[in-house]
Amino acid sequence: MGREPAGTESAGPRPPGTRGSRRRLAAGLAGAVVLLVVIAVLATLLARSPAATPAAAATPPPTPTAAPTLTVPAIYQRVSPSLVLVRTSKKLGTGVIVADNGTILTANHVISGGGAISVTFADGTTTTASIASANPKQDIAALIPARLPQVVVPANLGGGADVGAQVVAIGNPLGLIDSVSSGVVSGLDRTADTDVGKFSGLIQFDASVNPGSSGGPLLDAHGLVIGIVVSIAVPDGEDAFAGIGFAVPIGTALGGGGTGPGKGPQI
Repeated sequence: MGREPAGTESAGPRPPGTRGSRRRLAAGLAGAVVLLVVIAVLATLLARSPAATPAAAATPPPTPTAAPTLTVPAIYQRVSPSLVLVRTSKKLGTGVIVADNGTILTANHVISGGGAISVTFADGTTTTASIASANPKQDIAALIPARLPQVVVPANLGGGADVGAQVVAIGNPLGLIDSVSSGVVSGLDRTADTDVGKFSGLIQFDASVNPGSSGGPLLDAHGLVIGIVVSIAVPDGEDAFAGIGFAVPIGTALGGGGTGPGKGPQI
């Protein structure tokens, strides 16, 4: 009766704290796993957020691109489809298409003598034209052709001129079709005395022009029409170019003023 039952030795009391330590260890591991999952979820959300992308935040806004400066051949190639040969029974001059409907700007003195007006486009199309408007005080006229070429290419119109800026004049001087000359703006707001009156507010330039150039475009280095050629200064009454030509600013030619630097048509 004094002997203990078998197996009582293994059923004796265990060391204190063993079961509690294991429970705390398991709870700690579970907490660590939850923390790692939370961190992973937050990292994924931040990676998907646009505000968290440094490259996107640092990307500067786009800036407008300045109009390119063109060579003289490039300017000619750009504007040549818009050039027009203007003829009357007494005069020969130049014109330039300025609108999709084929409206042509030219010098008023080229067409003011009366009689039929003939225009020849760059593709060879020849037709008559009527006077849509005329401004003898500015020596500018607008023509409407009776028939249009298959493709109408209006010239690109610009704004004001700056003294010293490069310019290109294109016209039909002395009947030499589509002649190109280049130079610079020599002065602004000039006055010129001609055989048809005194004109003011003109662009002075030194690109070569002669009779037949009247009505042709004066273009800037971006290929934009900034004036319409109307006259030249002649020494000792000689009807030849002496290094001084004059053009009506395009804003004035279109009826919108525009004499002086930085001014031009609102188009």
